[in-house]
Amino acid sequence: MSNLTGKVALVSGSGRGIGRAIALKLARHGARVVVNDLDKEPGEAVVAEIKAAGGEAAANYASVAEEKPAASIVETAMDTWGRIDILVNNAGILRDKAFVNMPMEDFEAVVRVHLLGNVYPTKAAWPFMRAAKYGRIVVTTSGSGTVGNFGQTNYGAAKMGVNGFINCLKHEGAKYNILCNAISPAARTRMTEAILPPDMLDYFKPELVSPAVAYLCSEECSFSGEIIAAAAGGYSRVKYVQSEGAFFDPAEPVTVEMFADALPKVMDMEHPQEHAGGLSRLENRLRAMGRIK
Repeated sequence: MSNLTGKVALVSGSGRGIGRAIALKLARHGARVVVNDLDKEPGEAVVAEIKAAGGEAAANYASVAEEKPAASIVETAMDTWGRIDILVNNAGILRDKAFVNMPMEDFEAVVRVHLLGNVYPTKAAWPFMRAAKYGRIVVTTSGSGTVGNFGQTNYGAAKMGVNGFINCLKHEGAKYNILCNAISPAARTRMTEAILPPDMLDYFKPELVSPAVAYLCSEECSFSGEIIAAAAGGYSRVKYVQSEGAFFDPAEPVTVEMFADALPKVMDMEHPQEHAGGLSRLENRLRAMGRIK
């Protein structure tokens, strides 16, 4: 991978854990890094570590969960170095409870950090990236959204929200060379230490997430709208798929009984197909039925 010399990166929630590992990795590859964390002490420590290794870094302690403070994080990059090339939205909190017991304040707090905490910094950085015709944005998603997890309705909803966010942004950013991807990490952090299998904890190193993120932040990265899972040295692409399904003639009525009878075929995932959106699959079916030419 070519180095990131000259690039300016912002990493939210980078005082500890995965965010710290990402900030240090980007700095090692030459990026100048805005280290954002609500907690001043670990944030300053990461800045000091980057500088001690010969890198450049600046600290910011604003919250990503409110629009104006989040914008100030981008302002730190612009005021210090006059540009913003890379944005890694990593900041997070947990407020786990079964939905029946979850106060709405806990639901809203998690959505503010994990969804709007991606939106607000991106909104602030977007005009500068458009003007420069360059940007690399990485959001942080989770299997709690894509497959679910007990007690995390707030977290899972927010994490699926960021997937939808980049799925749309990839289209808006394409002509400006702004690529938007997601990392779906699992690592030993303060947030996860109590829920990861004890005999596997030592292998869930935050620094094993950072190589994938660094690549997504590089000029070599040429794709957008993708989800990359990273955990314990394993990396994979996450995609949505759909079954071959059942198709009825849309010119004729479809009854509940017809759907129920077709349900085994609807649910059969033996031959999954990528769920790419659009109307091409439906168009092909209608053409095969002779309904359109």
